[in-house]
Amino acid sequence: MKKSASKRNKTIATSLSEGEAFLQHCLVLEQPADLAQCLDRTIWGDMLAVCSLLPADSVDLLIADPPYNLTKSFNGATFARRKAEAYADYTHEWLTAVKPLLKADASVYVCCDWASSLIIGPVLGEFFQIRNRITWQREKGRGAKANWKNGLEDIWFVTNGQQYNFNLQAVKQRRRVKAPYRVQGRPKDWVETPAGNYRDTCPSNFWDDITIPFWSMPENTAHPTQKPEKLIAKIILASSRPGALVLDPFLGSGTTSVVAKKLGRHYIGIETQAQYCIWAEQRLAQAEIQPAIQGFADGVFWERNSF
Repeated sequence: MKKSASKRNKTIATSLSEGEAFLQHCLVLEQPADLAQCLDRTIWGDMLAVCSLLPADSVDLLIADPPYNLTKSFNGATFARRKAEAYADYTHEWLTAVKPLLKADASVYVCCDWASSLIIGPVLGEFFQIRNRITWQREKGRGAKANWKNGLEDIWFVTNGQQYNFNLQAVKQRRRVKAPYRVQGRPKDWVETPAGNYRDTCPSNFWDDITIPFWSMPENTAHPTQKPEKLIAKIILASSRPGALVLDPFLGSGTTSVVAKKLGRHYIGIETQAQYCIWAEQRLAQAEIQPAIQGFADGVFWERNSF
């Protein structure tokens, strides 16, 4: 007897047959398109082919989560681990495809694990100006018998040129003040409220406030490598303005497009798997009535598990 899911389980796992209406809303490109055709759309297809059909110099922010250099199945399609040189060639190939789409002042964020980070970083340096490497802490991860458990991932922050946008005030983190310091009886660099004391701090390149989506969260899907909405929200708010265009060439279950929509940005998402296109479109529809982002409220990023 098949065990029924808990009523609190919000995981999106809509099948291909059940999600046909969502798939029909996706765009399939077979010839060059102007921006109006593909704006705020999920494009179903291979990113290398699709990028060659998109308008040049149109993207303000690129967020990419390519397959890590691991053997992993994505809805039956397996990405096989490669030698470092081959993975560097793969990275070079997809970066060559997306670079012409970027505006001169565009920013780029590329997700990776620690091992693929060592390969991706030098390749990014051939195309862009390297600004930083963000490391974020995962709550999940399997233990290892003969190694340290992998609880961290990287995100490379690079720019297309010397000029770029960075909105510091939009991504400050609100932290509790446990040992308040006063000058002449008044709070120094912190705020006192009936709900508790806090300080809004400048964000660092180590993010320890991210919660991996789990079964009772509305954003959760059955995608094996889904990124949290809060993670992507930090990037979008920091490196784009309202109305800007955000491109994700490895869309997966749609997190980048969903967060862009919630934050008042335009988006284009490219995904090769029909199953994941369905989940992306389903989440975009849900965003119309569920605009909240877990861990981000009232313009503030809260500490993990504090909101």
